[in-house]
Amino acid sequence: MRVSSLTLLLLLTSLSGCFGTDGGPSSSADESAEFGAYTIVAPIDTGINVYHNHFRWNGTIPQWLLDANGVTQVVDPTLEGSYSERFEADAAMWDNISATDVVWFRGTRIMGTSPDWATGSGTPILDDPSDGHGSAVTGAVLNANPDALIFFVEGFSDAAVLAAANNPMVDILTTSFGPIGSIPVPGIEDATRVAVVEQGKIHTGAADNSPSPAVQDATAGPPWSIGISGYAEEDDDQKETMSGSYPDVAADWTQVLPNHQDIDGYHQTSGTSFATPRTAGLLSKVIFQLRDSHDDMASGADPDTRAKQIINGSDGFNLGQADIRDGLNLTGWYPSFSTWDPSSGTTPMSPVAPCTQVGWGVVNESNVDPLYLHLEGTDPLPQRPSDVRMCMDLNQQARYAYWGE
Repeated sequence: MRVSSLTLLLLLTSLSGCFGTDGGPSSSADESAEFGAYTIVAPIDTGINVYHNHFRWNGTIPQWLLDANGVTQVVDPTLEGSYSERFEADAAMWDNISATDVVWFRGTRIMGTSPDWATGSGTPILDDPSDGHGSAVTGAVLNANPDALIFFVEGFSDAAVLAAANNPMVDILTTSFGPIGSIPVPGIEDATRVAVVEQGKIHTGAADNSPSPAVQDATAGPPWSIGISGYAEEDDDQKETMSGSYPDVAADWTQVLPNHQDIDGYHQTSGTSFATPRTAGLLSKVIFQLRDSHDDMASGADPDTRAKQIINGSDGFNLGQADIRDGLNLTGWYPSFSTWDPSSGTTPMSPVAPCTQVGWGVVNESNVDPLYLHLEGTDPLPQRPSDVRMCMDLNQQARYAYWGE
């Protein structure tokens, strides 16, 4: 279920009370240590339901971190009553938010911005009445890592992606939109390249909801992006037929995620749109654990202050996005085709070259501890078999040839 900026333009879709910040003091070592380790994930999507209990939080983002994220408003959304009652009570709050604002919704984990928003185009940041994609995507991040902070960007343009890419505090960008069928047309690859290559962040991108190869997909295909398809986690564990082929990894295709216009409802939904942010959440969980272990009380990989190191420990322990990505590849695994249920609608895992189906393999909660221990250096993972490495080297070479290095 990917949103397509191209098809939206063509009217076709692939979507199955406030006060300003006061310019408080900048971060100090003591302030950072008091807040503790953290990680920030940036979903870029349709909008988010800030009223849903799934996003509630009793914590407080300190002023230095609000400033570092460019927050221009701190607002207090109404947290009593039904969804419609809360929205109506907050009419003045929503009317005061513009495309240039970055807003922290106090009582939630959400900072949000809408760089693509224009007067008359609905409510900025809030998920659209006819949609809900962004709320579900963000729910998938927090299902995988309930401790993540969210920098939500509403939009599908390069400007939307760059709002996260150029935020020095963001660790991971996750995008679940692109052309239907992975047709080989330009998309957001220039902006995601800025995020990864220039700013040192991680980008997870959804492959298409079709069996098409992910290599030429503008969201999942560029070699700097981690392209993600789907598998049937907790069902027969086989490849979801209607998800991209030859990605980097595959993750949970069907999940139970928050609704976009109530306060406590959930629905079951499927697609690479949700496998992708789930992977981003799992990676952010490992980043959080590593930062906590090595007294890294900041975030992002700012080239000027962190030398593109996502982990920049006070003890000299450093890791960049390439280290984390290589470790993720080592944790991938292939389910046995013997669990295939012919009535499930999935495609059985091939005993020969399963990499062409799910890349380095599947990723779920079971990958978290091995990835952490590998990156920590306490339990290094072995290299993958030579046939897997050869298959995925061909994958990368095809991506380099198509997208450039």
